[in-house]
Amino acid sequence: MTEPREIERIVTLALDEDAPWGDLTGETLIPGGATATAELVAREAGVFSGARVLETTFRLVDARIAVETLTADGAPFAAGDVLARVQGSARGILRAERVALNLVQRMSGVATLTARYVAAVDGTRARIVDTRKTTPGLRSLERQAVRDGGGRNHRRSLSDAIMAKDNHLAVLTAGGADLAGALRAARERMPHTAHLEVEVDRVDQIPAVLAGGADTIMLDNFDLDALREGVALIDGRAIVEASGGVTLDTVAGIAATGVDVISVGALTHSARALDLGLDVVIETGPAPGGPA
Repeated sequence: MTEPREIERIVTLALDEDAPWGDLTGETLIPGGATATAELVAREAGVFSGARVLETTFRLVDARIAVETLTADGAPFAAGDVLARVQGSARGILRAERVALNLVQRMSGVATLTARYVAAVDGTRARIVDTRKTTPGLRSLERQAVRDGGGRNHRRSLSDAIMAKDNHLAVLTAGGADLAGALRAARERMPHTAHLEVEVDRVDQIPAVLAGGADTIMLDNFDLDALREGVALIDGRAIVEASGGVTLDTVAGIAATGVDVISVGALTHSARALDLGLDVVIETGPAPGGPA
């Protein structure tokens, strides 16, 4: 799960952006003692993600607001379902509303799209994983949403693993150095706990990458025949990852070639925010714990 302090950091930044000097509308129009009940309602079917984000957003605005989550992260829901209920200060609920919705709609959209990819490869050995093509500042939440959708996470950042892509290899072999030797030299400089992944775009690159000691070989933009050839050539000596232009229409065929991992940038860079609404009913009377 995403660390609570990481959620608080992201939500705090979002709240500061949305109301840097307070909520002028709420503070002008809404009586200070007014309370409200709000329901998070699904306008369409999907997979829920963001329960802790929802709770944190309202708590940071007003700790007296009570949030009851009715749907667990990773659970499917139908249009019309009530996913959560919020009660407390009307001003607080209205101030937190947009930030809470923006984040939970985004996370639930990622979870819903991920679940569709995971379902498409059911029965194969392939895992669906995300990439670093995430919304800047929201990576940890989007990675959580991928997990809630049944997917797995790739490396979190450039600091977490060594991934030699085409441009890295071009620099590494400049001056005539052979690829296998360059990779072996790189392994000698790596921490013993680090993982080495190497991207190839042709089958004939695979033997040198294997000789260089790659832990994972990414077959980038291979057609299905080339994927099958690559899987056979690697023959279990490294993890095989397929990547590049993967869609819902193509992912099942890619999985059937026998690859171990399919990385899908679309999980995060192309996911549509799900249509969720916060329906608020204003009540009369003081906020819980507040002055009359």
